[in-house]
Amino acid sequence: MEKREYFYPIWLRTWHFFNALLFLVLIATGLSMQYTSPDTALINFNVAVWLHNICGIALTVNYTFFAIGNMITGNWKQYMPGKGFIKNSITQAMWYSIGIFKNKPKPFAINLKTKFNPLQQIAYAAIMYLLLPVFLISGWGLLFPDILFTKVFGLNALWLTDVVHIVFGFFLSIFMFGHLYMNTIGTTMTSNFKAMKSGWHDVH
Repeated sequence: MEKREYFYPIWLRTWHFFNALLFLVLIATGLSMQYTSPDTALINFNVAVWLHNICGIALTVNYTFFAIGNMITGNWKQYMPGKGFIKNSITQAMWYSIGIFKNKPKPFAINLKTKFNPLQQIAYAAIMYLLLPVFLISGWGLLFPDILFTKVFGLNALWLTDVVHIVFGFFLSIFMFGHLYMNTIGTTMTSNFKAMKSGWHDVH
């Protein structure tokens, strides 16, 4: 039996909206800075640098808001894997790779206490508590290079910070577009997006 539950409070939806918006701008400006010449720039180089820096600062503020909100509300528990995590992850992976194409039911029901399936838990935990913090810290290192060490393991610290920022930014970008696709796997193609807009999610 299907019912509606209030999954996403306003603070979480606000963070989610700004996180997506800032990432889209960071991707566009980052690509423009990295891969285009002054004559064929997607965005004027100076404008791209300014926008990238401003959005990077805003993303840090937004992430801090998320981290505090997660601690205060206890939402961090949603990212913690439960018992039988490895077995459940394999089951979920099999559903994504085979079961979904055979129209089999989802192996794990979601509810207010467990909003994510096992694979989502580990993916979101890695993104929000590892990749994104390192990405932000490396961005601040590039914004204020004087705070960096001269050498790290014999390598130029500025170069190493730049590589880390680009690589982590790439993986975060891949995750973002993968996240958009995976959210089409709901009751309908748009049901998960509507749930994030209103806060109410249809559960079975």
